[in-house]
Amino acid sequence: MTTSAERPAALVTGGAHRLGRALALALADCGHDIALHCHASRVPAAETSSLIRRAGVECEVLEADLAQPESAERLIRSAHARFPALRVLVNNAARYDQMNLLDTSAATFDAVMAVNLRAPFLLIQAFARTVASGDIINIVDNKIAFNQHAYGAYLLAKRALADLTRLAALELAPAIKVNAIAPGVVLPNEARTAEYLRWRVEGIPIGTTGSPSDVILALTYLLDSPFVTGQVLVVDGGESVAHVGRHAANARSQT
Repeated sequence: MTTSAERPAALVTGGAHRLGRALALALADCGHDIALHCHASRVPAAETSSLIRRAGVECEVLEADLAQPESAERLIRSAHARFPALRVLVNNAARYDQMNLLDTSAATFDAVMAVNLRAPFLLIQAFARTVASGDIINIVDNKIAFNQHAYGAYLLAKRALADLTRLAALELAPAIKVNAIAPGVVLPNEARTAEYLRWRVEGIPIGTTGSPSDVILALTYLLDSPFVTGQVLVVDGGESVAHVGRHAANARSQT
């Protein structure tokens, strides 16, 4: 059995619940000690950390408000102090606002950008300055393939995070690989109705929703692949490529 000094460690932001929890547990199952970030989700974080420790690894819950710019460096410093073998950063924490462009205030825009873009940017900086080598995985969204103006600020931030993935991959190679995962319908909001989910499935070529295990497979692939960096791996059953647009062959009338 490996000791904590021999095991690699991973920092997962927003790791207390939903997809973050699934990713943290998967990394623990793969033998990583886990620095589990949360903001206000103390109770879910405690529950998740207990599950992680059952995998035979160590877990430390680290609280930070990623909307505050100084929190990023402090979070990386704390994670590295607790786990000197820190090798993986998963930028999963996000703020999700359904708000169109005209209704988005400057305050909301800044708040969305602070968590979804600035925080990963600063965390990537601090991680790269702290570790000798490793992997960064950014969680984006398959919405980046669409022009869904009803999610204006959120979508802009996630598109920029995808671009940041490619920029950072070039700058940090070869020591650090930087990739992203863009999930589709893998963990629907609990408020979504069965009718809504059936409607969504109609637009997914695979013909079903996914699950967190699909994102975990992507995570494992990216971490295990030494020759893959700067990529955005879309995990959405083909939903984001299912739009052929209008053209002569599918026109209702060609006269």
